[in-house]
Amino acid sequence: ISTLFRAKCRALNNSHRARGIAGAAMIANDKLVIRTIQFGLFAALFGAWYIATRSGGTLKLFLPAPELVWREMGVLARSGQLWSALYVTIVSIAKAYAIAVVVGIAVGFAVARSRTLVQIFEPVLSGMFAVPLTMFFPLFVLFFGIGPDSKVAYGATYAFFPIALNTIAAFSNVDEIYLKASRAMGASSWQQFRYVYMPGALPVTLTGLRIGFFICIASVLGGETLAATAGVGRATALAAELMETAKLYAWISFVVCMSVMLNLLALAVETRSERE
Repeated sequence: ISTLFRAKCRALNNSHRARGIAGAAMIANDKLVIRTIQFGLFAALFGAWYIATRSGGTLKLFLPAPELVWREMGVLARSGQLWSALYVTIVSIAKAYAIAVVVGIAVGFAVARSRTLVQIFEPVLSGMFAVPLTMFFPLFVLFFGIGPDSKVAYGATYAFFPIALNTIAAFSNVDEIYLKASRAMGASSWQQFRYVYMPGALPVTLTGLRIGFFICIASVLGGETLAATAGVGRATALAAELMETAKLYAWISFVVCMSVMLNLLALAVETRSERE
């Protein structure tokens, strides 16, 4: 019976894949248009920055020229300040995100197995997520210190909520008909998870993972900006305090470029996983 169940699941997946191929060309054209518009907006923003610094109507103290920012970024890279700060931030983000993913998915799946638990915990988690956790950041510093541990705890806590909430929504909305059919065909608990829960819950779960990833990045960088001894956020705040605007814009530009690349990578992984 389990062999028949697996065969039916494969046939269903193949039919979905065949329907998806038909719209692939249209999606590719839409993506090309979207990417062109995005690149145009970025080019317009950079052009406005360049023109503003050449017009003489702005103070260089507040808006340095792009070449000065590029030169300062080269100095940071050659001196090693960029890489040492980036290492601290990347390690903190990786630890925080790993904790958020493990705990968020585990809690979300456990809650989603029961309609009663969903009704109890989903409003509670949604309400807690609506509270700005920045107000509680001093408590993280108090409990974990001013070092990276407080940023790891802060980032993990903030990223936990979208991951858990999306996991609850994903697994609780799997159609009961498929679950009953799988039980009727003798599927084990692992087979139900592999062939019913995962295909049905994967798109929404991946969306939660992507949202949680960028919330984790923002919270770690924000925490470093508020109170830290090292990291990209601390270096950015220090440049602002010393009024070193070229260095400040260099750090900001680096963070923006890194965020854009990570966003594109996360979107590519999400799209590839949904297709498979």
